[in-house]
Amino acid sequence: MNKLPLKEKLCFSSGEYASSMVWQTLMFFLPIFYTDTFGLPAVTLATMFLVVRFFDAFTDPIVGMIADRTKSRWGRFRPYLLGFSVPFGVGLVLMFSTPDLSASGKVVYAYVTYSLMMLIYTAISIPYNSMIGVVTPDPNERASLSSYKFIFAYLAGVSVQLLVIPMVQKLGEGNSAKGYQMSMAIFGGIAILLFLLTFVSSRERVQPSSNQNSKISEDLKDLLANKPWLILFFVSLASLVYIAIRSAVIAYFFKYNLGNEAAAGVFMALGTGCTLLGVLPTKWLAGKIGKVRLYRYCFVIVTVAGSCFFFLGPDQLLLIYITQIIASFAGGPLFPLLWGMIADTVDYSEWKTGRRATGLAFSALTFSQKMGFSIGGGVVMMLLGFFGFEPNVAQTDTSLLGIRLNLSLIPSVISAIGFFLLLAYRLDETQMEQITQDLETRRRGTENGEVTRN
Repeated sequence: MNKLPLKEKLCFSSGEYASSMVWQTLMFFLPIFYTDTFGLPAVTLATMFLVVRFFDAFTDPIVGMIADRTKSRWGRFRPYLLGFSVPFGVGLVLMFSTPDLSASGKVVYAYVTYSLMMLIYTAISIPYNSMIGVVTPDPNERASLSSYKFIFAYLAGVSVQLLVIPMVQKLGEGNSAKGYQMSMAIFGGIAILLFLLTFVSSRERVQPSSNQNSKISEDLKDLLANKPWLILFFVSLASLVYIAIRSAVIAYFFKYNLGNEAAAGVFMALGTGCTLLGVLPTKWLAGKIGKVRLYRYCFVIVTVAGSCFFFLGPDQLLLIYITQIIASFAGGPLFPLLWGMIADTVDYSEWKTGRRATGLAFSALTFSQKMGFSIGGGVVMMLLGFFGFEPNVAQTDTSLLGIRLNLSLIPSVISAIGFFLLLAYRLDETQMEQITQDLETRRRGTENGEVTRN
């Protein structure tokens, strides 16, 4: 039976809540924590983001290949949820702690704790995301599970965006360093419990052929020959550059351009809430017009709406919010569709080669997202420094222009590139139906694990 129980979908998706709590915190609040509370210069921070995230991204395929070859009574991917849940929570607290060190000591501490947290994040998120491809062989159920997963992701985003600033202020009692540390201790504890819930409640039902013993070189060769996967890799890269740039600069925009720091949380939460609403009809819309076509339409709307922020001034707060609503709702289906389509490309590769490397495919996609996060995060901090940004002082007109550009036109150009790449994707519903039927026939008819190649 390929249909997943609702309970399993919900419990599996709780792991995404844990993961996204941290991811959203890194995107929206880590930059301003490092510059305004921890005390790192923007240029130093830009270098750290580029260096650490660049090298961290290369660990993703390594973890994916290791997970593909893991054998345990819990499966290939589930053991990592059990083993890394506690380090995940502890690493978050350490990253948002502000020890009494010299300026150079703080730089070292930031590099060490940030690098450690990124490594732990990789070790738990790669296996978790890879599970989408093995909990069910049904592409429609994977799309449904992916939608649930991203509903939880956006719920986590709303929670973080609405709660972090008030929690920091309340728990810190005027001391933002204390407030951040205590807030992250709470988030870390929640994340540990949710990852353990996912571990207990999920099952791995799709296994590679019993005689599959492919070499790493063969897996990599298959992946690089998988044209649909390559297209999604670069689309994902562009998407994360777009998101990283905009997310990192929102808090600055509201603090310095609008003079209303508290409204930043409302703006972020409004965007995430509307993105969540955009996720809800994803499965229905994809069934009506197709996943690929829906993906393209959403990209166009996100790009155009994002560009509009450049033309909106501080006295047009209502229009700023309306534009955020439009862009966010259109962005809702993008990542649920992406992860479901990646699972399709794994089936496509198995159909073509007779080999299946689920963990590598998902981890290499996460590699692209981390690269996008790295590039976007580094670029935005470099641009802020280039335009003359200085923390906790009134900004010059040039600095304010730089902040506005990073919220609007610069990320929209990147989004447009992603759209044009997506025009070359050809793995549609008709072909996937045939691939699914062929793979099921093979699995039923080859008890000895032998796979017939196309």
